[in-house]
Amino acid sequence: MDDYPVFDVFLTMLFFFLWVMWFALVIQIVVDIFRNDDLNGWRKALWLLFILVLPFLGVLVYVISQGSGMSRRSSMGRMSGLRGRPVGAPSVTSADELERLAELHRTGALTGAEYAQAKHQVLPM
Repeated sequence: MDDYPVFDVFLTMLFFFLWVMWFALVIQIVVDIFRNDDLNGWRKALWLLFILVLPFLGVLVYVISQGSGMSRRSSMGRMSGLRGRPVGAPSVTSADELERLAELHRTGALTGAEYAQAKHQVLPM
């Protein structure tokens, strides 16, 4: 262990984590470039080329010029999965839907054929 002191282990770990963070940042910026609707195809290609040819300068300039839009596009991307559903509305599973259909069939609101057709729509086999 004398050949590799504790401080060198610390520096190696630090450089490894900085390297991982760098790649995470570059991937986030590339995703943001493709998500940006304000840029046309040529401008997206130029940004990608700038980031690939001069990575440190390209990332720095992109974060400075597009930083506020990055957070907006990121939050819109996270919220896109929730579109079409009111805020606070519970998600309905197929088990909940089958339970509701069975209750309607028991009360006589659905005939046997209607129940079978609705059940097939909930659980396509």
